[in-house]
Amino acid sequence: MTEDLSPAERYAAARKRAVEQATALADFREMYDFGLDPFQIDACRALEAGKGVLVAAPTGSGKTIVGEFAVHLALRQGKKCFYTTPIKALSNQKYQDLAKRYGADKVGLLTGDNSVNSEAPVVVMTTEVLRNMLYAGSQSLINLGYVVMDEVHYLSDRFRGAVWEEVIIHLQESVTLVSLSATVSNAEEFGDWLDTVRGDTEVIVSEHRPVPLFQHVLAGRRMYDLFEEGEGQKKAVNPDLTRMARMEASRPSYQDRRRGRHMREADRERERRQRSRIWTPGRPEVIERLDSEGLLPAITFIFSRAACEAAVQQCLFAGLRLNDEDARARVREIVEQRTASIPDEDLHVLGYYEWLEGLERGIAAHHAGMLPTFKEVVEELFVRGLVKAVFATETLALGINMPARSVVLEKLVKWNGEQHADITPGEYTQLTGRAGRRGIDVEGHAVVLWQRGFSPEHLAGLAGTRTYPLKSSFKPSYNMAVNLVEQFGRHRSRELLETSFAQFQADKSVVGISRQVQKNEEGLEGYKESMTCHLGDFDEYARLRRDLKDRETELAKQGAAQRRVQAAAALEKLKPGDVIHVPTGKFAGLALVLDPGLPAGRSNGHRGFEQHDGPRPLVLTAERQVKRLASIDFPVPVEALERMRIPKSFNPRSPQSRRDLASALRTKAGHIVPDRHKKGRAAAADDREISRLRAELRAHPCHGCSDREDHARWAERYHRLRRDTVQLERRIEGRTNTIARTFDRIVKLLTEMDYLRGDEVTEHGKRLARLYGELDLLASECLRDRIWEGLSPAELAACVSALVFEARQSDDALAPKVPSGKAKAALGEMVRIWGRLDALEEDFRINQAEGVGQREPDLGFAWAAYEWASGKGLDEVLREADMPAGDFVRWCKQVIDVLGQIAAAAPRDESSTVARNARKAVDGLLRGVVAYSSVG
Repeated sequence: MTEDLSPAERYAAARKRAVEQATALADFREMYDFGLDPFQIDACRALEAGKGVLVAAPTGSGKTIVGEFAVHLALRQGKKCFYTTPIKALSNQKYQDLAKRYGADKVGLLTGDNSVNSEAPVVVMTTEVLRNMLYAGSQSLINLGYVVMDEVHYLSDRFRGAVWEEVIIHLQESVTLVSLSATVSNAEEFGDWLDTVRGDTEVIVSEHRPVPLFQHVLAGRRMYDLFEEGEGQKKAVNPDLTRMARMEASRPSYQDRRRGRHMREADRERERRQRSRIWTPGRPEVIERLDSEGLLPAITFIFSRAACEAAVQQCLFAGLRLNDEDARARVREIVEQRTASIPDEDLHVLGYYEWLEGLERGIAAHHAGMLPTFKEVVEELFVRGLVKAVFATETLALGINMPARSVVLEKLVKWNGEQHADITPGEYTQLTGRAGRRGIDVEGHAVVLWQRGFSPEHLAGLAGTRTYPLKSSFKPSYNMAVNLVEQFGRHRSRELLETSFAQFQADKSVVGISRQVQKNEEGLEGYKESMTCHLGDFDEYARLRRDLKDRETELAKQGAAQRRVQAAAALEKLKPGDVIHVPTGKFAGLALVLDPGLPAGRSNGHRGFEQHDGPRPLVLTAERQVKRLASIDFPVPVEALERMRIPKSFNPRSPQSRRDLASALRTKAGHIVPDRHKKGRAAAADDREISRLRAELRAHPCHGCSDREDHARWAERYHRLRRDTVQLERRIEGRTNTIARTFDRIVKLLTEMDYLRGDEVTEHGKRLARLYGELDLLASECLRDRIWEGLSPAELAACVSALVFEARQSDDALAPKVPSGKAKAALGEMVRIWGRLDALEEDFRINQAEGVGQREPDLGFAWAAYEWASGKGLDEVLREADMPAGDFVRWCKQVIDVLGQIAAAAPRDESSTVARNARKAVDGLLRGVVAYSSVG
């Protein structure tokens, strides 16, 4: 080709090559034995030109190469680079990668658990660590040139997302920011915001997957392609799947046949043939099928920890073996090496030998309830190809470098904490993004199991949609407020918060709402014209109709409220041993009162104080369930049908005890039929206001109009649109300066409590500035009131656990066990202080529902923390806590983190024992399985 160029063109090409070879990018490319993709080259060139970059690309596409180039530039320029990640496991993994490439002397690590070579030119850390350094004005920030924010889409996380925005806003202007994100649908919007707060930022979006992904559905013995083969962007759903779904939907159900809808012999034969083709294969069957098709290693996503463990057991019982003898020996060698520091007695408690049996066969579970060491071993063995089938919860999809050839989804529905909901296109993309290992696999495979009611079109919609918008979860906190005021003063702090991505998105959304208001106003004009009546003012007539309807609704509500009051009064008369009939709800039917509950108000419950609107009796149902009922279960008054003696030996946690008492209940009162509640005369029949409104309606001129109902329909539309328009106008008003207004309310409360005086941060405020966490203000008030003074280290650990722990599910049957003596008194005092703070937040309109404010302290981990800090064995602690080892370790580490903050913030005077005992509590907790760390 060069022979065809003119001498001038050859000279220009040679000069271009010389310039490229002199760049940092040329040196960097030589460090890799593979070529860089176009999006990686574009991002690296932008970085070398001095711009910030936002790179949004699919999982596994290699966007971390751009982060590593920032490290390369920093070392070449003699500057520092901080590489931040959202989770400690990712930080540990990145530290190992960078230390291997650049040498351990040039790379450090800072997480809540570890500090390795923290003054190195390149430091890997969790994002919270960098946020804390910025507020503390750390000397380590001197000469910082680059910050890489890996998995920056975490700023959507409602619990931790604010930390990412704090870092982005507060970093010095001289620092170049590298933001690495999953594929998001509003990358340009996020890039516009970065451009506003960080200066020149190039947005680079890549939709290209380096390893193509193929979608399948496994039904019975056959694996079907989701899409038909064909050219073009729009792919058609496989007609075989559509036909199968249609046939299954038309098949008579078991209930239909029970109702006597007899089928013809031909129909029965067709159903038999259908059933032989379509069923949901079992877990061992799925793994065997993938193995035979050459589609292992595979990750099967199951949205339940217990189901992940059950899946491994099912595969073991089925006799599945995916490893040969050599692989088994290597697995055992690696596992024994990685678990050598865990005492033998603890290994028995942790189910080590059952876990090892699965690993040797190439099968494992992976979820947050596992010991971190066990999870890390599973990850290492999977990457090495020694574990070929992993059953995991969706937490595996978040960041950990663990790609597979195939990803299996058992269901397209998961529990979101409140209800079973369909997974979103964004979640589907995130989960299936693991399929296809770059440099190993030619293609990746996503397999969804056929389930009854399966819709191929719904799956095609998930697979074909790339909607994963990045939404800010930024909210000011008490700690953030005192740190900002100390550094910048109130006025400048307010301005800084108005530059947040949350406010940027709110301001942009106002534009669209304003347009909608204009459209609505045009529509209102048209509706007003259509409802005009020649006989009189129809607007006035419509208002009378609305007033009548509102009055009737109000009276109906008053009647319902009166019935609730009567029901609550009846509940307050109940005594232990009363047999009642629960009129409605999930637990309707015969029940025995074990504890009548408390009158309306606040009670000391599982999470400290709980608000309720009436007695909440604890009952044993005829079906052997012990449940605390609520007023919603008693829409009508209830009375005792019979009395029974409750044995002193009765234990609500014992299945046998519940079975015996429920049997006695059915024998004693099973034959009694409760009286039906009779309804009284409706209040509307005697209401003067309703009579007056009806008379006015009949006397109005428009009442006699032949088109009255037609006009009324237009009037109703006018009223609805008018109401919607007013709501939109309120939303515009509410979205303007929302973050700054919340900050103002927080500052007023902190001023009232003497944490701030104008732009001055008091001694109390400086203590609060050192306390990070959801209950920062509560922790500060506990130090201020000295309620932890005189506690032993184990008692202090129990109290601090209430600041961090949150139960996965509330247990209303029994209050949590807490240590006795001083610890119990201190925990009670913490709950009392929270009650005072809760009332103050209400006065200052600080709303917990909006993510601002102090939630109730949860006492559910206090006993476990106390026992472990007291030196008790793992077996005893886990048995009493009824908690998986992984959860136990995670909560212990969070308690350790807050104890470290308390040790730094506690009074320094000789009379105070808190700082000293907090450090001792850390030593007491940081032992055994809790102390084990993957980084040396």
